[in-house]
Amino acid sequence: MCYIVPAIAAITTTFAWRTKRTLTSFWLMLMFFGGSLFGIVDHLWNGELFLISANWLKDLALGAVITVVIILAWAIILAMAKKNPSFVSYPGVAEVK
Repeated sequence: MCYIVPAIAAITTTFAWRTKRTLTSFWLMLMFFGGSLFGIVDHLWNGELFLISANWLKDLALGAVITVVIILAWAIILAMAKKNPSFVSYPGVAEVK
């Protein structure tokens, strides 16, 4: 169940990205999808994808922590891109503002 919160964040960010296509929202969207995909793979690996555990609140809290860590990593990437513009200087990518 820990993949639920990042998946909701990924879907929400996708809708936001569709209305305002910025590089920063695209990165965040991809990171949320990666976090939720990781959670799905973990649950598949352990054979518990659709099982609701007795500690479902704990699982949702873990999903919230995963989402916060993704946002922090995204903020670090943005800070690196602002400090060093060559970080995003490949063709077809707008500069981070």
